Amino acid sequence: MRKILLLAMAMALFFPLNALAAYPEKPITIIVPSKAGGSTDTSARLFIKAAKKYWPKAEFVVKDVSGSGGLKGFEEIARAKPDGYTIGMVFTTQIVAHIVSKRAHYTLDSFHIIGNAMQDPLIVAVPEKSPIKNLDDLIKTAKAKSMTAAVNGIGSDDFVAAKKFEQQTGVKFNLLPTKGSTEQKAMILGGHIDASFMNLSQLQAQHKAGKARIIAILADKRSEILPDVKTAAEQGYPVSMTATRGFVAPAGISKDIAAKLDDLLQKVNKDPGFIADTDKGVLFRLPMTGPEYLAYLKKLQAETQKFYDQNPW
Repeated sequence: MRKILLLAMAMALFFPLNALAAYPEKPITIIVPSKAGGSTDTSARLFIKAAKKYWPKAEFVVKDVSGSGGLKGFEEIARAKPDGYTIGMVFTTQIVAHIVSKRAHYTLDSFHIIGNAMQDPLIVAVPEKSPIKNLDDLIKTAKAKSMTAAVNGIGSDDFVAAKKFEQQTGVKFNLLPTKGSTEQKAMILGGHIDASFMNLSQLQAQHKAGKARIIAILADKRSEILPDVKTAAEQGYPVSMTATRGFVAPAGISKDIAAKLDDLLQKVNKDPGFIADTDKGVLFRLPMTGPEYLAYLKKLQAETQKFYDQNPW
């Protein structure tokens, strides 16, 4: 009897460790809460390319879940089985804006925060043939006639930036929510809207090619890739906004698997090939550990709540 008991105890210890060592045994789905081809989708695919160096036997599958400014994708991540085989990307300010506006069926506690990888400053852009050259022109035009400005969904970083700009300048846009940056870009390039609040990475190439015009960067300093474009603050309107793009898993994931995922992201963030690929793709890195990113998100939620209470949407 004693031998059987010892054998049972040995098997109980052996098999969980052996199972953990085998993780991942099947494909890991990365939910991207936006359309394929956008900067968040690109970030996920560059992550996978680098991650394969450290987990050569692992398989990753990108699942794009667009709609409602990321809300559909965020909620799908939160609902997923916490077994390590479904993780996802989140981006700001949307992840917290949906919470403060009470649209979300999740909270920050619904996720294990793996960490952050990217950031992307906001810009104000107009079509190539627009007579608007700067923010003063934009404000003057918006006060003289109705203008339509595209944003990436209600509660998005674009949306909040546009509302802050309205608050500071006294103008009022017809804000047009879209399903993502791909749609915004098409509207600007086709001249179907008057302006767009969006991310720098999404339109910098078209600005350089003369197919669209970025009239302001909503950052503390000019971008190294577009040094000719003034910040909003330089033009007299101190509106600042940047998007972050990080990785999360559903809450309840085992500590051991969570630690593996956390470690993988930190390795990828430091990987020379990943750094070179993001530079080539004009993606801006902002590496943060899980605890650092969670603290960032909590602070941003408090700031967004204060703004929402004054300017509900």
